[in-house]
Amino acid sequence: MIREVLTYPNPKLRTISQDVTKFDEHLHALLDDMYDTMIHKNGVGLAAIQVGTALNALVINPVNEEGEQKKEDLLEVINPQIIESDGVIIFQEGCLSVPSVYEDVERFKKIKVRFFDRLGNEHTEVYEDFMAVALQHEIDHLRGHLFIEKLTYLKRKKFEKEWKKRAKEKA
Repeated sequence: MIREVLTYPNPKLRTISQDVTKFDEHLHALLDDMYDTMIHKNGVGLAAIQVGTALNALVINPVNEEGEQKKEDLLEVINPQIIESDGVIIFQEGCLSVPSVYEDVERFKKIKVRFFDRLGNEHTEVYEDFMAVALQHEIDHLRGHLFIEKLTYLKRKKFEKEWKKRAKEKA
């Protein structure tokens, strides 16, 4: 089922998500809905809070070399913890909760993450480059943060001005 994606400045996006404690059919339905919603919105990642559910769950489905998103490449991450990080990368990010805005953001180039899958199995994996950036972006959502908070002061002021102007045009 496709769910509504909350958009900035919705205050729910500032909610700190809670750990998943039950790896049951409700979680599975949420993950399935998140995947359907992300694909419908042409996204590559989505955190549960973006669809109004304050649980530490996220999905990422990267685009492959042929420009396709294949479900077998889907990563479902429950209760993630970054346990190591290294290096710096600057990557242009966008967000389904801040539509049509793309900005360069500095992140760790490489991260080691401990998480659970939908069945409650624990994993520890190392991710680099795009996947490291995508995971950090989605984990930020789970902590109540948006990528625009990482912008420089001047870029943030410019964003706020343009966002208010766009909101007035829609009204």
